[in-house]
Amino acid sequence: MSALDPDTGLVLLSAGQDSTTCLAWALDRFRRVETIGFEYGQRHGIEMELREPIRRQLAALRPEWTARLGPDRVIALDVLGRVSENALTADLPLVKRPDGLPATFVPGRNLVFFTFAAIVAYQRGLKHVVGGMCETDFSGYPDCRDDTIKALQAAINLGMDTRLALETPLMWIDKAATWRLAESLGGMALIDLIRRETHSCYRGVRGSLHDWGHGCGDCDACALRAKGWAAYAADLAARRALASAAAGRRRPTGP
Repeated sequence: MSALDPDTGLVLLSAGQDSTTCLAWALDRFRRVETIGFEYGQRHGIEMELREPIRRQLAALRPEWTARLGPDRVIALDVLGRVSENALTADLPLVKRPDGLPATFVPGRNLVFFTFAAIVAYQRGLKHVVGGMCETDFSGYPDCRDDTIKALQAAINLGMDTRLALETPLMWIDKAATWRLAESLGGMALIDLIRRETHSCYRGVRGSLHDWGHGCGDCDACALRAKGWAAYAADLAARRALASAAAGRRRPTGP
């Protein structure tokens, strides 16, 4: 069995909102954190250009994060686009398939990503492999489900005779709660970084900066992100109003 350092992690970083939040989550918890990305012929390939700037800017938010962030690596997995037909690796309509799954579903993508990440983590002695999968507020991909990740973790550990932990800190929270998690980790500086620098749009449209970030505004990824931002912004405004009212009550009223 390989020796794994329990205070280390490897984050699947795509440069989207979820994976960027997961990177902050890992840097807040582990002594050493590395990142991994995958080029699989995705039509939103702009995310690959944004990964390193996001890594640098996020780490700079806290001195301890700068010290903890280790190297990045990118693995070419364009075979995924060659063995399947889907709207993430081909110019196809972003519609529902006959079986109800989104056309953007890439069969086995997260299984392959986690497996390759586990191989790297095993070789590097990293205990925790962190991904932004979620089944609370997602596009409906079956390989984002908690049962899938748990089963894959068991298979990987049996097959490698190790004890890797596949971590999915966003699994049971919605997009609004993901924004709140980011705020708790890095304050409004991290919120602003996620809004301005990350990319989650399936069409790869950078476009104008919306309140919630960049994107086409009507694909599933943009719709989920916009809905989450609206709920988070309302909650933030309510919290600020309460804080302002509380401060007003504490303010001296006379000599």
